[in-house]
Parts: sequence; structure tokens; C-alpha cells
Amino acid sequence: MKKTLIIFAALLLAVASLSMAASDQRVGSVGAQFLKIGVGSRYQGLGEASVAVVNDAYSMYWNPAGLASIEGSNVTFTNVNWITDVSLNYIGFGTRLGDQGVLGLSATLLTMGDMEMTTIDQPNGTGQNFSASSMALSVGYARMLTTRLAFGVAAKYVYERIYKESAGGIAFDFGTQLQTGFRSLRIGMDISNMGSQLKFAGPDLDVLSGNGTPQSVLAVDGYDLPLTFRLGMAYDFVDNEHHRLTAALEAKHPNDNEQQASLGSEYCYDGKYFLRGGYKFNYDEQGLTLGGGIQAPLGQQTKLCIDYAWSDFGRLESVHRFSLGFNF
Repeated sequence: MKKTLIIFAALLLAVASLSMAASDQRVGSVGAQFLKIGVGSRYQGLGEASVAVVNDAYSMYWNPAGLASIEGSNVTFTNVNWITDVSLNYIGFGTRLGDQGVLGLSATLLTMGDMEMTTIDQPNGTGQNFSASSMALSVGYARMLTTRLAFGVAAKYVYERIYKESAGGIAFDFGTQLQTGFRSLRIGMDISNMGSQLKFAGPDLDVLSGNGTPQSVLAVDGYDLPLTFRLGMAYDFVDNEHHRLTAALEAKHPNDNEQQASLGSEYCYDGKYFLRGGYKFNYDEQGLTLGGGIQAPLGQQTKLCIDYAWSDFGRLESVHRFSLGFNF
């Protein structure tokens, strides 16, 4: 088992190193950008410093190893009112399979309003509209390899559509979470969106003859997915019967940008009421994040979780996120 963990850690570091080496020349060069829109208001309130903290169905996005913390079942919903009238909805589910680990499922859907179609001959519009959307469907699994180390993996199908053209492909996420044994210190590591290039195809790429018969197809370039490596830690500075104060720090390296970092904190009172704050470093527009939440029992075995987060986007509109979850 130790040999397997060493090989896995070496693989993650190798892929991360390749990502870092190429990133300076590849700013804005990857597609499927919706995969970079974080979900879960709790983790947005923490400034996305989440890889070592996540412990629910949102693990399917941040770190699949976090699924191992689910005791029974957990279902989560998030709505993101993104900038420029873009809407993103996420649903996640995790359930324990006895001693065999935890199974996770998730779906992400990004939609936007109709846009007016223009051409070179009609730059002011043709009178027709078109739409675009993106989707990711994921299945994951996690379990405790030792009493302190959790490992998780997720596979996802990524699909994008613009008018009549579409692209689809498979990607994988891998992650670990380690309880170090030093008080409450834990460390998380994750690599997301490892997959092959996507390439658009559709009828509008066909080159037609005079009688409307397809003669050839326009060649299009493929595009990479937003490969992201995360490494972070979390520590409870206060943890007693009524109060818990957690701080989290995370470094992130995407394959199309420079190194980024996040710092977040969460205060919990009586296990029911939460206040959160965070800050994102080296982002173009994003910075301060704030949020809060409440957990309330619904019967003897079900708990309702409601969370909200606000994110500052500088010159752009602020982003609001609402999340709803159930533990049962």
C-alpha cells in the first residue's frame, strides 16, 4: 500500500510540474471553462480553500477523497448566478456502501440566454438566435485506505454545445485527504480534469456542393480541459462543545494560468450556525468572499443545510451562490 501511495503522489507531482512548466504561455488557452466555476456556497465562502476541508457531496468537484467522510447519505444543490446572465446548477449525491466505501454522483449544467446570430454579410443580425450550454456528469468513489488516509477517484463526461455543433469527452479526478496526527491538522491534494482534448463537430462544419451534397468537413482544432492541481491544509484553532474555528490554506495551479492561492476561515457555533470568510490571491478580478449557513434537524435522521456565499468580482458584477443540502 505504501508503494502505491508513493507512486500516486509521484504521478500527481509529475503532472502538476508539467502543468506549471507550460502555463505561462497558455493563459486562456483551454476550453470547458465552466469546469472552473466552483460549486457549494460553503466552499465559496472559504475562498475556495476547500481541498482539505470538503466532506460532503461537493467532494465530487473539489476532491473526491472527501466523499469518504460521508456517514450515511448526502444530497446537495447549488445555483450560481454567474456574470453576464449565465446560470450554473449543480446537484451532487453521496452514499455510504457499508464498509466498502462511498459512492458519489453529480451533474453540472451551465446555461445562458439566447444570442442573436450575426454573419460577415449581416453584422447587425440575421434575425435568428442561437444558444450554448455545457454539462458534466460524474461518478466517483472514495474510501479510507488507512485510519488516517482517504483516497478518491471520479470519472466525468464533459459535453459542450454551441448552436448545432457539440463536443464531448471523458476526464478523471484523483484526490487524497490525510489526517496528519498532529492535533487537527489535515492535508488534501487533488488533480482535476485529466482527459483528452475535445473537438467540436456538427452539420455547420460541412462544406456543401452546389446541389447541397456534403463534399468535405472544415478542420477544427481540439482544445484541452482545464487541468488543475490543488494542495491545501486545514486546522481547527478552536474546537470544543459550542465553538469551532477552522482555518484553511490552499495553493492551486491551473494549466492555463499562473499559480493561485486561497485563504479561508469558518466559525461554527453549536454545530448549527456558520460564518465564513476568505480571500483569493492572484486572480484577475476575484478577491474577497463572505458567507454563512445554518443546519437544522428535519426529523430524527435528516438534517437540512442552507448556505449562502458572496464573491467580489472587482469591475464585474458580484456573484451570489445559494446551496441546499440534506444529510440522512
